[in-house]
Amino acid sequence: MPVKRPARSQLCQKIHPRGSPAVHNPVISRARSWPERSIGCALAGPVVGSSPVTDERVIRLGEVNKSYGTGAAKTHVLRGVSFTVERGEFLALVGQSGSGKSTLLNIIGGLDRADSGRVEVLGRDYNRASDSELSQLRNGEIGFVFQSFNLLDHLTCLGNVTLPAMFGSHDNAAADRGMDSLRRVGMHDLAHRMPAELSGGQKQRVAIARALFARPSLLLCDEPTGNLDTTTGREVIEFFRQLNERDGVTLIIVTHEHRVSSVARRIISIRDGQLVDGDSASDSDGSSTSDRPGGRPLNSESRGDRAERPAQGREAS
Repeated sequence: MPVKRPARSQLCQKIHPRGSPAVHNPVISRARSWPERSIGCALAGPVVGSSPVTDERVIRLGEVNKSYGTGAAKTHVLRGVSFTVERGEFLALVGQSGSGKSTLLNIIGGLDRADSGRVEVLGRDYNRASDSELSQLRNGEIGFVFQSFNLLDHLTCLGNVTLPAMFGSHDNAAADRGMDSLRRVGMHDLAHRMPAELSGGQKQRVAIARALFARPSLLLCDEPTGNLDTTTGREVIEFFRQLNERDGVTLIIVTHEHRVSSVARRIISIRDGQLVDGDSASDSDGSSTSDRPGGRPLNSESRGDRAERPAQGREAS
């Protein structure tokens, strides 16, 4: 009597069941006790809850359009932007001021909505998601780092870091997790200081700690080194690089600085609301080589998309 073999989908579900809990490693989870003074040396272990690098695409954008104003005052900020991002990528989004890169980052983060087009992030279809659902996604799975820090002056460093816990479910361990986040950026010894007592570099470290508080799988940064001196900016960049390489956190940084884009694994250039020939190195003045004459609008591809193309006829990047 022939034996009935299970379908392929059933086998896959048995091997990789959906919703299966991540393996908990108490050694990794344990907070470290030695002092870590600089961001460059603070990242000594993986963020608990981060996902490993896979071929899964965490961002899918298709023909995204965005404009502000009406009538003669209407300004088209994004025009038919399409690209995908795989889990674990480190992507720099570069362009001149007013090119639309910050607007694009805000749409990816759910802070703004596209006028039209497809926006899917971490498996959520933004066109079907409610404002409440987007808020939960931002609070629990996406971290934000801004150029202006966005710290609340009436809260201590620790209070600012644990702020996301006030908008989520009750967390008795919020203070401990907040201290762990501050320790990772070398600011645990200043946990009870107010923002007014901090330098610009220290404020940015606190902002990064807040972004890491919920252990996000996607980190969005808008000009994170714009208000920092060269030395501190270099430490922040190195921290992001380690965070991506060691933890597999998907990282997108909006920047016009060569020192930031030079460490990214992939570069996408945007000009006048359209993507131009990306995945290219930037010049020392911060402008991408694709911004020179000959750069052309495109729908940018992820590493997986490029791997699917025939090797013959590819452009050098």
